[in-house]
Amino acid sequence: MANAPVQRMSKLLAKTLRDDPADAEVLSHKLLVRAGYVRRTAAGLWSWLPLGKKVLSNVERIVREEMDAIGAQEVTLPALLPREPYEATGRWDEYGPELFRLQDRKGGDYLLGPTHEEIFTLLVKDQASSYKDLPVILYQIQNKYRDEARPRAGILRGREFLMKDSYSFDVADEGLAESYALHRAAYQRVFERLGLDYRICAATAGAMGGSRSEEFLAPAEAGEDTFADCPNCDFAANTEAITYALRPVDAADAPAAEDIPTPDTPTIETLAASLGVPASATLKNLLVKVDGAIVAVGVPGDREVDMDKVEAHFAPAAVELVTAEDFVGRPDLVRGYVGPQGLGEKVKYIADPRVAPGTAWITGANREHTHARNVVAGRDFEVDAYVDVVVVREGDPCPTCGTGLKLDRAIEIGHIFQLGRKYTDALKLDVLGQNGKPARVTMGSYGIGVSRAVAALAEQHADEKGLVWSKEVAPADVHVVAAGKALQTELALEVSDKLAAAGVRVLVDDRAGVSPGVKFTDAELIGVPHILVAGRRSAEGVVELKDRRTGEREELTVEEAIARLTA
Repeated sequence: MANAPVQRMSKLLAKTLRDDPADAEVLSHKLLVRAGYVRRTAAGLWSWLPLGKKVLSNVERIVREEMDAIGAQEVTLPALLPREPYEATGRWDEYGPELFRLQDRKGGDYLLGPTHEEIFTLLVKDQASSYKDLPVILYQIQNKYRDEARPRAGILRGREFLMKDSYSFDVADEGLAESYALHRAAYQRVFERLGLDYRICAATAGAMGGSRSEEFLAPAEAGEDTFADCPNCDFAANTEAITYALRPVDAADAPAAEDIPTPDTPTIETLAASLGVPASATLKNLLVKVDGAIVAVGVPGDREVDMDKVEAHFAPAAVELVTAEDFVGRPDLVRGYVGPQGLGEKVKYIADPRVAPGTAWITGANREHTHARNVVAGRDFEVDAYVDVVVVREGDPCPTCGTGLKLDRAIEIGHIFQLGRKYTDALKLDVLGQNGKPARVTMGSYGIGVSRAVAALAEQHADEKGLVWSKEVAPADVHVVAAGKALQTELALEVSDKLAAAGVRVLVDDRAGVSPGVKFTDAELIGVPHILVAGRRSAEGVVELKDRRTGEREELTVEEAIARLTA
């Protein structure tokens, strides 16, 4: 085993802090700063200090090993990219304000890459001319950029972040499915080696496009994603990706719709209270503007509209809520009393599948202080499109088996997409097929948040004392602590050298003038898997070995400790 250099804390650029940073909101932010792993440079921009860089590099190494294992080839592409390819695919505009745009001195438009689908497509277009050149999987590990409106949560939500992005290119859809499966399995190995608790969840493709998409989510309180997990079957999905089947009901015996006076009931709450009915019996109609055109969104009155889902349905069109000014000059739109049965052709109506054909509702009558009851979907009004647009709630039925769903927060650590031909169509990537005719290439895109994985590990592997790294990602294998006196320091350095000679990665606290209590506290905070203390029995050649995760301690001779740590 190769000789590993000893890291001395007396020379290490790693200042630990006793208190949480004032701006820290989540556990990983607090601990990574306090333990001397990262420091804030500006809003959303972070510097990785020596200990942090070692952890980050270890995550990179694991990702690289697993990508190489499936035959992927590593390249490095520029982070500063030209406008034209992104304009060809529409993403120059679709990305919106989160895309870092800039100009060179000659007025040429550029961007800082958020992902590299376009550039990899052009690279393969330049290099591959025949089906014999495919399939190919290419990847890079590179900083990406996103102009966050409000960077937060430390390295979880930054403007610059380290990501592994890979791209598969195949001639046939069957090949794409194989490349997708290879990545899916590789990601499972990556996250298992990292020691992350994770779920594979169905997801939406968003601005990336494509036919199939799955997220790898690490459950954590700090997570910005909400996913649903079924306790009875293997269903798991990001709440934004949950869809329900449309289930029409028989409305043959439903009474005719009738208007009823409902003075001063412009909200669902006041309407339900006035009529003595549950909010679920009413139909809520939310008005939005899609590229300036008014659209009504119908959901049961006891449910909230998920605007992210509405925006995803109409993307890349701009979606915004209507304002009071939008009702001016529109007698067909009565604020607080809108009903789908009187909107006419000027207003498109979309509805959640819960507003299925045959369901009857109490809803606005399109006249002030008036509602209508027994308004039946499909009889009294038509739905232009059914879209799952409600906010998913705990206990909603599983789309697969009907059991009540459980909701959890999670951090997105990976995402895989079957893109199909969205980018190869836009950039005209063809190769000569087996039949001698041009064949349009199909494509997959696969990302792992490398720096995010560090934050996810810090969220999942910590206790009240600090970080608790696994051996695979820790900045060292053992943290040797000299408890203060010259003899103890001498023994600590001697043991450290012997361990390093055996290939063990050692961090030794040899700082002079620092109390044993501070050293022990720092060792717990930094979170290396094993803590070896040269303490009161140093003269006897006896040290204490502690397992950071379990807290178990035992006294061993130096030889026994070295044997244990090199086993």
